[in-house]
Amino acid sequence: MDVELAKPFIKATKDVLSMMAFIQPAPGKPFVKKGNTASGDVTGIVGVTGDKHGSISISFDKKCAVTIVKNMLGDDVQDLLQDVKDAVGEITNMISGQARAGLAGMGVNLSGSTPTVIMGDNHTISHVTTGPIMAIPFQSDAGAFTIEFCFE
Repeated sequence: MDVELAKPFIKATKDVLSMMAFIQPAPGKPFVKKGNTASGDVTGIVGVTGDKHGSISISFDKKCAVTIVKNMLGDDVQDLLQDVKDAVGEITNMISGQARAGLAGMGVNLSGSTPTVIMGDNHTISHVTTGPIMAIPFQSDAGAFTIEFCFE
């Protein structure tokens, strides 16, 4: 898998989370993921079609997801579970959209589906392709999360 494809995801993640949730994430070294267990407790996933087809996911640990919600909504958190689900869906949508724009600049044109959010300890992520899954771990003051993408 081409590691250059990770660059638009790293840039989009830094841009979106710093602007929307006031978090400065630091990317780790991208790696090829084995297995389908999510690295976090809350995952947003988007299917993509176009020049390639596949999926993009972001898995947040609980602490990170809750911090993002509180930073985005301020004191206006009504239903933490629903707000976390909505915020993770929205962040996934924004990061995947900005990353797809970056990929388009590299000649890879993709359209994304509406995000689905999965919650729970040790949940699994089913990427829609059989190709390798590229994972990019991130650390922040708010906690850890991992972006995954898989294209065919």
